[in-house]
Amino acid sequence: MAVLRTEVFLYERAVILISCFLSFLGSCLIIFTYMLWADLRTKPRKLLVFLSVADLLSAVSYFYGVLRDFDSDSWDCVLQGSVSTFANTSSFFWTVAVAIYLYIFIVRSDQRTANGLLLWFHIISWCVPLGITIAAVSLQKIGYDASNVSVGWCWVSINASDQILWMLLTGKVWEILAYITLPILYILIKKHIKTAHAALSEYRPILAANPMSQFQSSMADTKLTLIPVIFIALRIWSTIRFVLTLTESPAVQNPMLVILHGVGNTFQGGANCIMFVLCTQVVRSRLASALCCCRYEAGCTCCRGSDSNQQPVETPRTEELPVCLG
Repeated sequence: MAVLRTEVFLYERAVILISCFLSFLGSCLIIFTYMLWADLRTKPRKLLVFLSVADLLSAVSYFYGVLRDFDSDSWDCVLQGSVSTFANTSSFFWTVAVAIYLYIFIVRSDQRTANGLLLWFHIISWCVPLGITIAAVSLQKIGYDASNVSVGWCWVSINASDQILWMLLTGKVWEILAYITLPILYILIKKHIKTAHAALSEYRPILAANPMSQFQSSMADTKLTLIPVIFIALRIWSTIRFVLTLTESPAVQNPMLVILHGVGNTFQGGANCIMFVLCTQVVRSRLASALCCCRYEAGCTCCRGSDSNQQPVETPRTEELPVCLG
């Protein structure tokens, strides 16, 4: 396979660095809200926290790689490539793990089985990527890749004779499997919620007319649509550049494609934060109250705890809609 060095321009690096920073902040905000409010610590959000840890590591490693814009093998190139390989692959596994948990919990109505899978999620989502990364580093497969399948950072070395195989093992095969698995699971979940809500409305018309109930169902339906759509929309550009690299197409160096690839690989944490923090009413209300207190301190009456007459924000919980979807 011919090596075509893709130059990453300064403006491209600036955009991707901003994306990394926003993803870092988003991942930290998801973790922060989980740790701060105990009543929001549902199992789906716990899985989301582990996903955010992987996305945080990805954002940090990609930030360093884009900042350095490697042009040869070096010790920090291998280190950065190893961390990003592990974190990125782990992120794929945790993204699918969240979907599997929600499917079993909502569609199968089997919370015990869903909770019992948590240990297996940890073993698979941490140990499999770690094993792949250790194998790749041990066999000297991680290194400088001429930015054809990356954007400044290091991944599978261009000197690897079996480069395509290791690109698949260290990311692409799991990415493609996620493209298939996520839409199927979330479509099944959407279908189940719609059917259950219709059946419930038939027997409880007062609930069907409740604006809050309708809003929660609508928001959950929207999120179940957006989760796989956003994942694919972010990740598809790296897959396109991967295919273009295999065909040795000069289009792999297209500046817009390079930017989309860079932002898509680095913004997953930011996208999750938008969906599960900023677009989740109960979490957004808590954050607004916390920011109010930080701004006005002692003069604030919006979140004084037991001394305030303000009623605590209620966490809407239904059997069908975990708080991460509300």
